[in-house]
Amino acid sequence: MSQWQPDSWRNFPILQQPTYEDKAKLASVETELNRFPPLVFAEETRELYRQLANVSQGKGFLLQGGDCAESFAEFNAPKIRDTFRVILQMAIVLTFAGRCPVTKVARMAGQYAKPRSSDLETIDGVSLPSYRGDIVNSFEFTEAARMPDPQRMIDAYHRSSATLNLLRAFAQGGLADLHQVNRWNMTFVENNPLKDRYQDMANRIQDTLSFMDVIGINAGNTASLHETSLFTSHEALLLNYEQALTRVDTLTDKWYDCSAHMIWIGERTRQLDHAHIEFFRGIHNPVGVKVGPTMQEDELIKLIDALNPENDPGRLTLITRMGADNLEQNLPRLLRRVKAEGRNVVWSSDPMHGNTKKASSGYKTRNFDDILSEIRQFFAAHKAEGTHAGGIHLEMTGQHVTECTGGAYQISESDLAECYETQCDPRLNADQVLEMAFLVADHLRSEV
Repeated sequence: MSQWQPDSWRNFPILQQPTYEDKAKLASVETELNRFPPLVFAEETRELYRQLANVSQGKGFLLQGGDCAESFAEFNAPKIRDTFRVILQMAIVLTFAGRCPVTKVARMAGQYAKPRSSDLETIDGVSLPSYRGDIVNSFEFTEAARMPDPQRMIDAYHRSSATLNLLRAFAQGGLADLHQVNRWNMTFVENNPLKDRYQDMANRIQDTLSFMDVIGINAGNTASLHETSLFTSHEALLLNYEQALTRVDTLTDKWYDCSAHMIWIGERTRQLDHAHIEFFRGIHNPVGVKVGPTMQEDELIKLIDALNPENDPGRLTLITRMGADNLEQNLPRLLRRVKAEGRNVVWSSDPMHGNTKKASSGYKTRNFDDILSEIRQFFAAHKAEGTHAGGIHLEMTGQHVTECTGGAYQISESDLAECYETQCDPRLNADQVLEMAFLVADHLRSEV
């Protein structure tokens, strides 16, 4: 560790990076970013670390969700508010069911980069650089739009800063009041085609809040009823950006990536001898890594030891993304090995990425039942192995898009065109994600 520096990753092989033609402009942007204030602060990050330590010990649950990729064009206050709101709604349901604290981590204020399966995209015989997220290039299929532009890192920083500012205002300014959030849930239940399925829990939450009011516990005298904590996260794919926002904490003399409270490494960039592992091993944020169905036991232990050599609870979250058809055959062997080795990790389920398919209409989509099936298998595997199912990681939005099929409103493939807005992967909409929260709550209740 003594040899680590924020730029030491540059001496290692690296994948999933754009090719910037103007190297001088790239260096200038990195220098400018390095002078900017941090987006998050080390003490906030340490608080998340403490909460995740509790999750790793079975004393909490991680709820992580947000856009597959944030968009410059859709950067606006209502969108930020709606996603914030639905995360709070989910958290209340999960907290009540699980009788444990729920740590809320949003895929927001920095989720601007996306890995791609190919460096080039070809349409009608024309090949251009793939769209890698708004921090790199533009979605429009033109030569100018697809040219990677370092200036976009500055644009992403300012949007992330504004997003964080608004999230903090929402979290502390009354929008997070439990009574208000539960009223939103009651409205969701009343309007849902399967309302009888969720009515009992919604009523019991309301009764609990009413009882607390009667005995004098209210938002006026109990801050936790009126405000909340929400942390931010993103896939730290573009290491030029991450390095530029890495700072030494003056209290601890430790390095923190101040672009977000938590960052993770994707399935495509977790090679042990590559740049992303090198960068992550030196920062002191809580970090995550995606774990797919091809992960082998020995490889996973080496990965854990590379990212968390001190075996600190809360440092590392393993985010499984296996698919409903693969999880049952592959997750148990990994759970057994990590448990046998005594490694402290948070296990979280990403039921989205392994269940993507193409509809007959050409739209990329995911089915609600497949997503739910993977979550159920995730909980069942942990129960069988005596380990803690620590969280869920969803690509979702607070808006009423039509990108994933199924759910109580029975979105069909023919409905996808009505409001398909994602630039990358399909997201659960506000109704679907709340329905998912009530169903996941059944599993948390069984663990209490």
